[in-house]
Amino acid sequence: MARVIRVLLVDDDALVRAGLSMMLDGVGGISVVAEAADGQAAISAADAHAPDVVLMDLRMPRVDGITATRRLRARARPPEVIVLTTFDTDENVLHALRAGAAGFLLKDTAPPQIVEAITRVSEGDPILSPGITRRLMERTVAQAGAYERACSALAALTPREREVALAIAQGRTNADIAADLAMGITTVKAHVSSILTKLDLDNRTQIALLAHDAGLT
Repeated sequence: MARVIRVLLVDDDALVRAGLSMMLDGVGGISVVAEAADGQAAISAADAHAPDVVLMDLRMPRVDGITATRRLRARARPPEVIVLTTFDTDENVLHALRAGAAGFLLKDTAPPQIVEAITRVSEGDPILSPGITRRLMERTVAQAGAYERACSALAALTPREREVALAIAQGRTNADIAADLAMGITTVKAHVSSILTKLDLDNRTQIALLAHDAGLT
């Protein structure tokens, strides 16, 4: 007998849940076993119905989708979670993936693609909307470029100047840096001035951001 994928729908919009339920109930091999209107109810529904896959909204009352995903994925036998939302900011995507979601789709995703995502995720194959995948790749490339540029810039500093730059990135004042590195405040100010000149920066905040991009903090 073919395996049936048990699905839990979690969304605070009853119309969205009804539409998803109608769509999925007509698909062979998939069974909607329960619905929940928020993250807290999703936890209870998962206890009662042991779904294989959860379609999870993000913004809901009481317990949001990220928190609910994290709690579900922390279980001994966790269901797979596909986030299905209208909010596709990079932060939401990254938070969802870090919480353990195996998929991230937008609510305007075509029904066949939602069905395919449920099937693939149930088999252990993560899936993201093509647009989200492209944006994450672009973000990764941009971050890698920022890291390389920051490392290249900081390479122009002396070891002592790098120590001062790191201290600035950690929020230390000139007096703190002087005490920590056993130098006079005048010397600290001279190092800060040299760093700004060498790196063509305008202020301490830019030094801190550069140190952050280089992974020093």
